[in-house]
Amino acid sequence: MAIGKRIRFFRNRKGMTQKQLGEILGFLGKTSDVRMAQYETEARTPKHDLVKEMANIFDVSTQALTVPDIDTYTGLMHTLFALEDMYGLKIGEIDGEICLRLDKSDYSTYTSMFDMFHAWQEQAAKLEQGEITKEEYDQWRYKYPELDTSKHWAKVPSQAVSDMLMEEFQKIEKEEKKTSKKKKQK
Repeated sequence: MAIGKRIRFFRNRKGMTQKQLGEILGFLGKTSDVRMAQYETEARTPKHDLVKEMANIFDVSTQALTVPDIDTYTGLMHTLFALEDMYGLKIGEIDGEICLRLDKSDYSTYTSMFDMFHAWQEQAAKLEQGEITKEEYDQWRYKYPELDTSKHWAKVPSQAVSDMLMEEFQKIEKEEKKTSKKKKQK
């Protein structure tokens, strides 16, 4: 979907009018609903800072607002082609049904995408089994990856933290070698 339709979708989901949203964003008087109408019809494109503000108001990720333009079948097809190029998404057939699958030939992309798809599948299964509500499922999707608790993601320390830890380990190792040498000399 284009950003204008996503703004409208999330505004309606929150039960807000264009005027209310515009006023919360700081547009005054009649300009508030006019500006929001311009964004929703895509006569204007909101700047990144404004998209961030809207995402906060809607309680969603900025990426939930800025998904590619899939409003037409042709736009959707080109989005899928881009996913094929960038992430190895492949089209195939299983038991007479068209399906999308991940290409295993690029292992690092495959494992990352598999973990994300698996987390999504877990949430969809919970919804189907009645373990979570549609609202909880939507919240998980629209704030992804913030609410992902699947533990498929490992937090990696920054390079600076990693370097600092390595230096400390090397110091400890040197001290242990010195201590070991002294013990042998006695």
